Amino acid sequence: MAKLKEVCTFYSGTGFPTKYQGNDEGEYAFYKVSDIANNVQLGNTYLSVCNNYISGEIAKEIKGCILPKDTVVFAKIGEAVKLNRRAITSADCLIDNNAMGLAPIQDKLRLDYFFYYMRNLKMEKLAESTTVPSVRKSLLEELEIKVPSLEEQKEIGEILDKVSVVIQTRKQEIEQLDLLIKARFVEMFGDPIYNANNLPMMCLNDLGVWNSGGTPSRTNPAYFTGEIDWYSAGELNTLYLEGSIEKITEEAIQESAAKLFKAGSMLVGMYDTAAFKMGILKKASASNQACACIEPNETVNIVWLYYSLQLMKEHFLSQRRGVRQKNLNLGMIKGFEIPIADRGKQDEFVCFAEQVDKSKVAVQKALNETQILFDSLMQEYFG
Repeated sequence: MAKLKEVCTFYSGTGFPTKYQGNDEGEYAFYKVSDIANNVQLGNTYLSVCNNYISGEIAKEIKGCILPKDTVVFAKIGEAVKLNRRAITSADCLIDNNAMGLAPIQDKLRLDYFFYYMRNLKMEKLAESTTVPSVRKSLLEELEIKVPSLEEQKEIGEILDKVSVVIQTRKQEIEQLDLLIKARFVEMFGDPIYNANNLPMMCLNDLGVWNSGGTPSRTNPAYFTGEIDWYSAGELNTLYLEGSIEKITEEAIQESAAKLFKAGSMLVGMYDTAAFKMGILKKASASNQACACIEPNETVNIVWLYYSLQLMKEHFLSQRRGVRQKNLNLGMIKGFEIPIADRGKQDEFVCFAEQVDKSKVAVQKALNETQILFDSLMQEYFG
């Protein structure tokens, strides 16, 4: 075992004056925390996408700290700390002062091994409990890391690389199947945002009965000892919902604002990052107040509605309200209009979508199993 300060070089970020921002050419890329996030979301291990560049002269003027190639960078302050995003510098560069960089000392740590160690590190658990989470350099310096031989580090890196490739491949397969369903929808009905097929428009309010959920009082723990699924908006990640994290009792339904929604109803997230996440209930369930729910009438096939709203999601999200937190509300959702196809055509599309979804379920199962393997290996190697 060794402390990080014994096997790594620490690099601080640099304050980035506004007057020097916005240049797309220069000697050095200047990465902000948002740039690190963008690269990770694009699937880039190495930083390649950057919105700001500066010259060597400006770097000297602002007393910039130049990070060398092969430095692992991450957010050290703010809500981004909780997202645990890591990336590796692909060339000499700068990072803003909301980020930090650690470069492994080459004769002690291999980069691939160290990168996986850093990915396994849960920064939010290291952050100081303040209004704005932050991770101190002095704390990181004292953290310990297993330092096997360089040959063993190489073997560990190669094993984790192979499993990571399988995980990425499975995710890409799921994305392609999603695109196939969406392409079929547009082929049959046109893009619902533009409604080039001139389908009749209807308010979501006219497609069924809408309600919102509720939360039983946390002061009565017995409410949360039942068998009724009770969803939060963050759990609306699949076409069909088959099991929530928390369960509630019949008494919780009767004695609170929570409601029991019928199987075949669809939950729709309303708040912040979960807005317009959706999922269809496989069985009668409840939700918290961050979810709206539609029990559809005969006008619409609920699976068809799910995919229609998926295609219109960004259009509806642009109408959210709020300064710090962008939200929708039940009234807004009920007032949104969408083009409505003939019910027979809807059902035809759903037959196709459900066949593709069977393939998705199989790939998702394989992905979940591979992710479990990866997580167990990370625990074995890094604790």
